[in-house]
Amino acid sequence: MSERSEGVDESMGVPPVIDLNADLGEGFGRWQLTDDDALLSVVTSANVACGFHAGDPATMRRVCELAAERGVVIGAQVSYRDLAGFGRRAMDVPPDELAAEITYQIGALEVFARAAGARVGYVKPHGALYNRCVYDEEQARAVVDGIRAVGGGLPVLGLPGSRLHEAAARAQLPVVGEAFADRAYTPEGTLVPRREAGAVVHDPDEVVKRALGMARDQAVTARDGRRVAVTARSLCLHGDTPGAADLARRVRSELTTAGVHVRSFV
Repeated sequence: MSERSEGVDESMGVPPVIDLNADLGEGFGRWQLTDDDALLSVVTSANVACGFHAGDPATMRRVCELAAERGVVIGAQVSYRDLAGFGRRAMDVPPDELAAEITYQIGALEVFARAAGARVGYVKPHGALYNRCVYDEEQARAVVDGIRAVGGGLPVLGLPGSRLHEAAARAQLPVVGEAFADRAYTPEGTLVPRREAGAVVHDPDEVVKRALGMARDQAVTARDGRRVAVTARSLCLHGDTPGAADLARRVRSELTTAGVHVRSFV
């Protein structure tokens, strides 16, 4: 699988296709951040927290059962070991240790996925690890080494052109390009860091507009006004913002109305 979105050339009469993914299972004990039940009625792929930035065994089991019941593909959302910082703090983890922690997280989720009658279908890094693997070749290789240790050639969901995708391609793992309708982009096609003003797009109308542009035109307007190419097969809908489930429903409805086929990449 390449990073180019399959079936997006409308000039050839083929309608665009997009996957909708969301970060789910982001709770711990009595605390729950995401509306997993509502989002699993909208998305086609579920990035399930594996316990390092959020998630616990009971939550992982519940989300896997709901996803399997609704035909949503289960993905392992792996992270630095950072429960206190929600996986968003920069960390320097030795490559061998990081690779082992990636394997550990995927393996834990796979047990619950199998118990629910499904399997882990792909892997996506979270937060600081996701951003680090855009440019850090060593950390990216460690993540890929951890995925390879699991076996099965799991696809790697991430930012097109990242060091993570380069490492995955060298390891002959399928790569899947991802875009974010509610995140601001730099002119280079990377995400504006969350610590900067305007990094998150809050206007629902603008989020829907950007989602349509990404799916149909493979482009988005960067923060400086320039148009940036976005070759993504999957669109991330963040579940940790107010009204996330309602916005996700609207995005899917608008995509379908516009003739975009919504289905998983797996």
